[in-house]
Amino acid sequence: MNIMLNGEPYEISEGATAQNLIEQLELVGKRLAMEVNQEIVPRSTFHEHQFQTDDHVEIVHAIGGG
Repeated sequence: MNIMLNGEPYEISEGATAQNLIEQLELVGKRLAMEVNQEIVPRSTFHEHQFQTDDHVEIVHAIGGG
């Protein structure tokens, strides 16, 4: 199934969850935020949030500094 990930087409398996995507992108344990179709997906729901074909997904990484 196809989604748009940060503005680029991206292929994921049917029924994939936000957690599956984070694992596939090797971002487990990173500080990040995810938005799907302009709505924030709380980290606590990553394991249950399933994507639909053509979802628009944005993932941003938190970067610390001073």
